[in-house]
Amino acid sequence: MPDISTTTDGEHPAVPAQDAAKRSRLQFPHPPARPDQPADFSAIVVPPAGILPVPPLNISASGCRDLALGMVRILDENNRPVGPWADYLGEVSADRLRQGLRDMLKMRAIDKRMLNAQRQGKTSFYVQCTGEEAIGCSFQRALSQGDMNFPTYRQQTLLVAAEYPLEQLMGQLYSNPLDPLKGRQLPVMHSAKDYGFFSISGNLGTQYVQAVGWAMAAALTGTGKIAAAWIGDGATASNDFHSALLTASVYLPPVVLNVVNNQWAISTFTGVAAGKSETYAARALGYGIPALRVDGNDYLAVMAVSRWAIERARQGHGPVLIEWFTYRVGAHSTSDDPSAYRPRDEARAWPLGDPVDRLKTYLISRGDWSEERHVQAEAEILDEVIAVQKAVEAHGTFVDPQPISPSEIFLNVYADMPEHLRRQRQEMGY
Repeated sequence: MPDISTTTDGEHPAVPAQDAAKRSRLQFPHPPARPDQPADFSAIVVPPAGILPVPPLNISASGCRDLALGMVRILDENNRPVGPWADYLGEVSADRLRQGLRDMLKMRAIDKRMLNAQRQGKTSFYVQCTGEEAIGCSFQRALSQGDMNFPTYRQQTLLVAAEYPLEQLMGQLYSNPLDPLKGRQLPVMHSAKDYGFFSISGNLGTQYVQAVGWAMAAALTGTGKIAAAWIGDGATASNDFHSALLTASVYLPPVVLNVVNNQWAISTFTGVAAGKSETYAARALGYGIPALRVDGNDYLAVMAVSRWAIERARQGHGPVLIEWFTYRVGAHSTSDDPSAYRPRDEARAWPLGDPVDRLKTYLISRGDWSEERHVQAEAEILDEVIAVQKAVEAHGTFVDPQPISPSEIFLNVYADMPEHLRRQRQEMGY
């Protein structure tokens, strides 16, 4: 006699338990290719540039379906700006675009030098932005003084485009006396209030709810400032991501919710966090929040959508979510070896190209740049970064440490030092 599952409605035949067990299987999303396989991005649909409209600033979530499922692109396959978003952006000055290119080249030079420094044992840890430079560099240039980014640990691009002093950025990476945080944060977890860069938290997702709360406070106090939240595709699986979206959909604060979909969360393929969602942008629609999906390697598209989203938030139309579609070229961090889980040549197969090369090609096509000027700019920027790096390293590295006085542990924690800490400091002789 087979084991028969019982029915509860008395109308449908039961399924034998052993058959049900065979049908109930877990499945796990697989990346497009493993290290021993050729890179494969054939499943990614890249729509033509210039086909999506520019929505009104007060658009509702229900009107954003095509924008959330498609992809805003301005530069076509010949690196020509086309379509409504190009018209919205208008004529961008050569100086503005050259500045964007220099921002990205500077970030790339910093990445290269700091990766080498970590490999030499001069610092403990570093996270590269390579391949994602257009997103932070372009977005930051659209913000105003007093706006606040709530970043995760791969947004040094925001600091570079905000013209944060390189000495302080590198001092924090070496945790030496030039570190404005006095060694109280892990390398790459910067904090720069005056540059609109909120303190980074190592706990994934926390910055999303913080940004929504800050934006609510800005609205209540009438400052006219906006918040920008940043999260990676993997961390969208965290509770804080959904809490932030729900709160933003209720109170409609002036916040831009950025999701950087770079295809990998450490060694985990983006499909694990995405599940059966069509896009990360589409998730916001379920909360009643308008959303757009954008080619994150197209500097002009990032510029246009950033300008639109920031203006929408500033004019009081509430939150908007942007999924920046890009690719993490480097390792997740210096503790990671991506060759263990993806093909070594996968970055070259990425269908949306390299953000630096695309902007460079566009500037050359305009007659505002050249291969010779590009080589010269790369060399000049690298020389600048190396000069600052050497000056910062003179104040101490892990190889040549110059310890900070223990008395520093008591400073910059309380506005008025508590009596018990005052006594402890005195006992230490400080």
